[in-house]
Amino acid sequence: MRNTINWFELPVLNFDRAKKFYEAIFQVEMADQMMGPYRMGFFPGDGEGVSGAIVHGEGYEPSDKGSVVYLNADGIIDAVIDRIAKAGGTVIVPRTPITPEIGDFAMFLDTEGNKVALHTPPAR
Repeated sequence: MRNTINWFELPVLNFDRAKKFYEAIFQVEMADQMMGPYRMGFFPGDGEGVSGAIVHGEGYEPSDKGSVVYLNADGIIDAVIDRIAKAGGTVIVPRTPITPEIGDFAMFLDTEGNKVALHTPPAR
């Protein structure tokens, strides 16, 4: 087993608002597609590692409780943190060291109310 996690989904209430938020903070374009009754916006990936999507549809409810997804902000964590408030989110834990071997993290609430984290490994 290469990774314990192989996919994640962040529930959203307002798909367009959430897509605009994540595109703004990561400065990426998210492909958007209907998958059955669910509208999904896909985080870009290399096709080999873990990736995920924002999802709108029945049974998908944002929450700031429960599981927390850590998004990769390798080398760009400060820039991403700086864009969160401007895009409508709220930083709830600023950039914080974990250990010298693991790197730093931060946490934020997205526009939908999900608690999400960022991680950057130590500088190489």
